[in-house]
Amino acid sequence: MSTEFKRKLYKRGSSFETTIPMPLLFALDLNKKHHVIFLFDADANKWYIKFEQIENK
Repeated sequence: MSTEFKRKLYKRGSSFETTIPMPLLFALDLNKKHHVIFLFDADANKWYIKFEQIENK
């Protein structure tokens, strides 16, 4: 059985937003800032989530 997360897509101003569930963030250092990157694989018709740490300047 696979793990599944379902989140509501909600309108906020002129855009739509959702939340990232905490279990997906377990490997991140939450004291640092990150970009969340959503990747779509058209061949597999699936979405993937990638986290990228923001470098301090």
